[in-house]
Amino acid sequence: MYFDELPLSDDVLDALWDMHFDVCTPVQEKTIPVILDGRDVISCAQTGTGKTAAYILPLLTNLAYDNHDPDKLNAIIMAPTRELAQQIDQQMEGFGFYVPFSSVAIYGGNDGGTWGNQTNGITKGADIVIATPGRLLSLINIYSPDFSGVKYFILDEADRMLDMGFYDDIMTIVRKLPKDCQKIMFSATMPNDIRKMAKAVMNNPVEVKIAVSRPPEAIKQLAIDLNEAEKTNTIVQLLSFDSRLSTFDSSPLNKVIIFVGKKQRVKELTQALKNKHIDARPMHSDLEQKERDAVMLDFRNGKVQVLVATDIVARGIDVDDIPLVINYDVPRDAEDYVHRIGRTARAENNGTAITLVSPADKRFFQKIERFLHKHIKRMNFPKIPDQNTPASNTESTQH
Repeated sequence: MYFDELPLSDDVLDALWDMHFDVCTPVQEKTIPVILDGRDVISCAQTGTGKTAAYILPLLTNLAYDNHDPDKLNAIIMAPTRELAQQIDQQMEGFGFYVPFSSVAIYGGNDGGTWGNQTNGITKGADIVIATPGRLLSLINIYSPDFSGVKYFILDEADRMLDMGFYDDIMTIVRKLPKDCQKIMFSATMPNDIRKMAKAVMNNPVEVKIAVSRPPEAIKQLAIDLNEAEKTNTIVQLLSFDSRLSTFDSSPLNKVIIFVGKKQRVKELTQALKNKHIDARPMHSDLEQKERDAVMLDFRNGKVQVLVATDIVARGIDVDDIPLVINYDVPRDAEDYVHRIGRTARAENNGTAITLVSPADKRFFQKIERFLHKHIKRMNFPKIPDQNTPASNTESTQH
């Protein structure tokens, strides 16, 4: 289906035209008409399926056509992390280029000036607020903003928010909304907790489920069986020039993401790679927002070769030209594996995903293979332990 076959506003269609967006993804095709119809919606769709546009486009259209108070806050979009809130805000700017609505992104880790902008946005009636739960609740507790005009409440990555312990915060916010507020929930997975929350806050919701897709064929999936102590030195070899020539048929390894289970190990591994003269930078929740912004900007621009990260960047970060993703730790959930390796082979590019599998990781990796209905090919790779590397002796544990 093409976007111009949907009853979207002319201003929204003009923005889509400028951005060269023509054809709907499945989640957009199934979800947009239901949201335009005013129904509550719970949509199960993973990252990379176009879900952000699936709620922004009908939201902007409904705001253009319905009766609402222009002096009050009209819509709240909730996101689990600062990075996703920023990404939604950026997409709002693009899709809403021609519409006369204001939006403000509200998240923590900023300087005083940003706090002032966020406060003005929520107290003086920005049309759309994009917020993380903790920061929005802080502003609510301090300023008691008027939510009586809120007509749309959207939860993005609801499963992630529940994993991060935001259930009570979300319910506190929901209780401050008008009873007839349209509620829209997007989740990559549909555990019982999500269904419980949907039942508690939604009115006879329409369920749109887009099956969790297997990783695209453009991703070459490989694994290396090894001992825990061999992991760091193996990564050094993978990133070396000689290994690149013999191992990969993709583009030069100018951008690589290494996913690590714990932020302490992120710090250790980053330092170990720097000690080997590899240009690596960390990305984890202990960094200030301005530090995280600077790291991501340098990574996007190719000024940083290797990003060592927790799962904070597995979802919601759009960097299209990443040829290699490495799982230092095997994720404990199969769908997290799909999200991680989905950072490569984007925008019609090819990519490689390599997972390091220690004996402690094997049962979790077998679970991933069963989910994928395939055996992931093992690499014949020389394993040289480096006991002097700080990250090599860390016990294999996840969050």
